[in-house]
Amino acid sequence: MLLQYLDYLGVAVFAVTGGIVASRKELDFVAFLFFATLTGIGGGTLRDLLLGVPVFWVENETYVLVCLVVSVLVWFFAHWIERLNKPLRWADAIGIAAYSVMGAAKAMSVGDTVLVAVLMGVSTATFGGILRDTIARDPSTIVRSEIYVTAAFAGAGSFVLLAYLGIPQIIAAALAAAVALVLRGGAILYGWNLPGYRSNTES
Repeated sequence: MLLQYLDYLGVAVFAVTGGIVASRKELDFVAFLFFATLTGIGGGTLRDLLLGVPVFWVENETYVLVCLVVSVLVWFFAHWIERLNKPLRWADAIGIAAYSVMGAAKAMSVGDTVLVAVLMGVSTATFGGILRDTIARDPSTIVRSEIYVTAAFAGAGSFVLLAYLGIPQIIAAALAAAVALVLRGGAILYGWNLPGYRSNTES
């Protein structure tokens, strides 16, 4: 049940980020719905297609309804949301925390290997945001130096490790999501990043 709630949470907060992008570009409501739905279900859709399992929102239309509700709420309250400190980045951080765990758990539930489970967690947590930024023609967070994909990797990896150590799933999910959120939150608040590549070639 916790994983189900994490899945809904991931869809909802990513849908919020899509709606915020649409509001900043002053688009119409259909565009709001498009961006919210694309961002909300994009990562999970990629995961299910790669795993060869039924796409989650096709089997359960509640996910699409979540995106619709979020679109309506952001349409009316985007100006209030924007008053919060870095709302787009914080919503994205919560989505990464929830979806990195859910993506890994989904892969493990169909019997995939540890490595595949971690990669599914990372792709689930990041692909929707990549689609959102690409279509909106905004600079993607994934190409910035601050921690982003690393947070998703840490969340998915932590969940897989804890699960294989026999930690109860509900505890493993909560701890792993917290790891991802702390790392991404640190990047937002303090600019945490890993050392980047530096070329040693001389021009």
